[in-house]
Amino acid sequence: MELDELYQSMILDHARRPRNFGELAPPAVRSEGYNPACGDQITLYVRKGQNDTIEELRFTGQACAICMASASLMTVQIKGKPVREALRLEREFIRSLTGPDDLGPALGNLRALAGVKRFPQRLKCATLSWHALEEALNQPAGPSEGGGPQG
Repeated sequence: MELDELYQSMILDHARRPRNFGELAPPAVRSEGYNPACGDQITLYVRKGQNDTIEELRFTGQACAICMASASLMTVQIKGKPVREALRLEREFIRSLTGPDDLGPALGNLRALAGVKRFPQRLKCATLSWHALEEALNQPAGPSEGGGPQG
């Protein structure tokens, strides 16, 4: 039970005080995510650095606590990582929420979102920023208006 409480506290903390919240000026790539079912809206800004790493990553938006916490935790987890590793983590995170596997230790603090598996209607909330990340990382470097994944 203590672990559940710790994770619940972490989600609330990241939702109330999201890390890496705010816009990022060009040459950042911009991607938008919108979930019409609940109204969650996220704009993600990514600037790639040398050796195809994620140099800077920020987000803005209006969304539920799960969506905000997921975006905040995501930015903390992947900032400074190679793009290839960030995309691998994105696939592992989504697979762990949608498949039979548990959220493994490689996901770090993202395991705080494991409870989403019990509430399938919240899956789109937890993955919206990750879909925006994938879109942003697959765009060419430089300013972009981004279309955005739909949840």
